[in-house]
Amino acid sequence: MREGRLRTAGGRLVAGAALLTAVALLPWLSRTDPALTVLRARSAEQDPTPAQLAAVREQLGLDDGPSAHLVDWLGGLVRGDAGTSWVSGEPVGAQLSTAFAVSVTLMVGALVVTVAVAALICARTVHLGSRRRLRKARTGAGAAVLAALPKFLLASVLATVFGVWLGWFPSSGWEGPQAMVLPALALGVPSGAMIGGLLDRALPAAFQEPWARTWYASGLPSGAIARTALRRALSGVLPQLLPTVVALVGGAVAVEQIFNIPGLGRLALDAARAQDLPLLQSATLVLILLGVTAGLVVQALRRALLGPALRDGALPALTVPVLRRPRSLPWIAGLCTAVLLTLLVAGLLRDPLHVDTTARLLSPSLTHPLGTDALGRDLLARLGHGALRTAGVALAVTAVSVVTGLLLGTATRVGTGLTEVVSTLPAVLAGLLTTAVTGPSVWGAALAVCLVGWSPYAAQTAALIEEERASGHLLASLSFGAGPRYLLRHHYVPAALPGVLRNALLRLPTTVLVLASLGFLGLGEQPPTPEWGRLLSENQPYVELAPWTVLGPAGALVLLSVLAVSASAYGRRR
Repeated sequence: MREGRLRTAGGRLVAGAALLTAVALLPWLSRTDPALTVLRARSAEQDPTPAQLAAVREQLGLDDGPSAHLVDWLGGLVRGDAGTSWVSGEPVGAQLSTAFAVSVTLMVGALVVTVAVAALICARTVHLGSRRRLRKARTGAGAAVLAALPKFLLASVLATVFGVWLGWFPSSGWEGPQAMVLPALALGVPSGAMIGGLLDRALPAAFQEPWARTWYASGLPSGAIARTALRRALSGVLPQLLPTVVALVGGAVAVEQIFNIPGLGRLALDAARAQDLPLLQSATLVLILLGVTAGLVVQALRRALLGPALRDGALPALTVPVLRRPRSLPWIAGLCTAVLLTLLVAGLLRDPLHVDTTARLLSPSLTHPLGTDALGRDLLARLGHGALRTAGVALAVTAVSVVTGLLLGTATRVGTGLTEVVSTLPAVLAGLLTTAVTGPSVWGAALAVCLVGWSPYAAQTAALIEEERASGHLLASLSFGAGPRYLLRHHYVPAALPGVLRNALLRLPTTVLVLASLGFLGLGEQPPTPEWGRLLSENQPYVELAPWTVLGPAGALVLLSVLAVSASAYGRRR
């Protein structure tokens, strides 16, 4: 036990040190002069003189190299000094404390929404399962629709409708509790659908365990059965809260920008763009500490939920029951397939790059079934031509992330620390680090997402394998002399793979949107290449004036998500 804890702590230390070192190298890895970037961030001067650049270089000590700066920054941390911002000249600690307080407050509000949405999604399964009336499976379409909603698009719609039109809540700023409502909804609804969808699929197995049948036959209240089943199913889903919590703090950049919230994610992005190294390193360290803390809390909660059975190796394995497939499932899958194929074929017959400034922001018509964008380009054409590229890159990134997560998740001791640290790295910051080396491209953005996208699958794999190791049938295999290869092939992989694949299918639209956010920041797919996420990002400013410009790509993402979830339901139910 002690050796395992040391390995986990070592994994955290090594991963954290590697991440901070990579961040320290950012100004020197980039293809621009760090002095020029800092000077423009200070004064927005377009053509600085060589004398001005030399003065900035000397003032910041850029000629000393990254190692000297990293050592000086670490030495200051020991003394309680996080340094001074290269851009504003203000102490870093004050800026971080303010942004961190805002982000944590927003995170708490978003977590409340996340729990509420997840509870609503699981309510039917909990009610029927606790009464032994769970006969038919669910399609999962509702959770898939909510999970596929782009957070920045949902934020824009909420700000427009409830902030501008109705005036119920502030549409911008961070003053008073009311300012937290709309951002918390924009962040919490998709996250709650993600967690709720995973939990809803794990609950039927918990209700099929022997204790549940015994308790029901003994006449115990349905509420007691429901609470115990929730505790059992939550243990496998709880690790997904780790990347969710961190994403609500460091990865909520778009929502913070839309609502003008001075949070930690926005602060880190601005610091990375300006190459403000002291501020960026300190923000990264705060995210790392937050991720490690969240990981420790999640582990403690899991052990509390599972109880002594996890320690004593007496944990029964969760076996997914065979439930009747909903009659609507074939119709839903067929409809999604037909609509997507129609959009693909009809769009491929049109020119996605033709610009007609006289046809800007036209509403849908027979000539332009999905309308036109701000440059007069046909949205159906751009949607159809971007379908294969969008789905192909997203599937490739998802496949690499799943394989990496499975491999690192099996190394539970070292992989746990690495997962906690990597889950703290926002994809935007990973994109800045990778494109500093590779340059902006779609594959550079894909590499950035792969670097951080495996962490949810690794966390889930580690949790499921830990439960499998505590099961009675694995102890029986060990007593018969089963070796590591046999255990991996016949126990660990079958226990982890189905749940991880379902998780990956539910996260597929999220991968598309993360790639889109990198392209929108100039780190990924470059214009005018049509791509679904880029269509959302490009047309987001016109949501109020021309809502049809985002309905097409958003609807396509929802259809793709529902189709993926329906396909997974087909594969495991009769």
